[in-house]
Amino acid sequence: MDKNFKFSPLFWPIKLKGDVIYILDETLLPHKEKYVKAKNYSQACLAIRQMRTRAVGQVLLVMYIFLMVIKSNKGKKNISPILVKVAKAINSTRPTLSFKYLTNMVLDWDKTGVPLDKAILGFLDMLKNARIKQAKEAASLIKDGDVILTHCNVSGLLPLIAGFAKSKGRVVSFFVTETRPYLQGSRLTAWELMRAGFDVTIITDNMVAQVMEEGKINKVIVGSDNLAQNGDIANKIGTYQIGLIAKYFKIPFYVLCAPTSGAKTGKDIKIEIRPDKELTIYQGVHLAPKGSKAYYPAFDITPNNLITKHIYLEVKNG
Repeated sequence: MDKNFKFSPLFWPIKLKGDVIYILDETLLPHKEKYVKAKNYSQACLAIRQMRTRAVGQVLLVMYIFLMVIKSNKGKKNISPILVKVAKAINSTRPTLSFKYLTNMVLDWDKTGVPLDKAILGFLDMLKNARIKQAKEAASLIKDGDVILTHCNVSGLLPLIAGFAKSKGRVVSFFVTETRPYLQGSRLTAWELMRAGFDVTIITDNMVAQVMEEGKINKVIVGSDNLAQNGDIANKIGTYQIGLIAKYFKIPFYVLCAPTSGAKTGKDIKIEIRPDKELTIYQGVHLAPKGSKAYYPAFDITPNNLITKHIYLEVKNG
């Protein structure tokens, strides 16, 4: 990789300074790079619900919440009841996302008596290295001249993947869906790829079939927020239809996976239904008549048989 290459701010968007967590507010990008403060676990959980951070940012935030709670309760003999209370609050934030894997891991560490702060920091270090390894594996699938379609945002992995490909002399460019209604594609993915120096073309979510028909795409790479045990994935709404279209046009469909959740199949993953207003109002502007009803499932399920390859994030419990 180019020695001047830098990680995207979205690769690690959470920081802990003292007893305060700083969260890169992804709802303000690309216009402002601003960090919001969470001084307690309730404020941090609210940031997850409000999608101030998402994808890997939520994973990091969960672990940093526990670090903050440990630091703020330093000196107390038994903080296990507090940790259980915090875990319940985290698990209730967004139903489709598999936070129980993380919260149960921390609670299990607590039961064994290991130093929790060291265990969490060790996990975070392992996660960072695992994400880099995942990006390298994805980059190995890229050929010179590839044009990749992506949907939503994978928290800094696409610039990293493209950077590894570039270091091998392979030119890669991207088509990025807008990703309605939060526009993660046009606001976040396009922004981080362009700032890393890669060619990006933005399309609306409903242009995918036409663009593939025109032969402009030869690979698809998306993320996943929940991986079922049978290989089905839950990802940002709109992923399923891209998988179907890619299958029709015989275009490889690759998924950057989170660790497997407790769900046996995609049918066991609960789909989060977001508030109506997130679809009808954007940054205070009414996009539809006032009083309009809307339906916003935030995720859909892409079945395993549409996926060419799962690119796994290899992290271990402890």
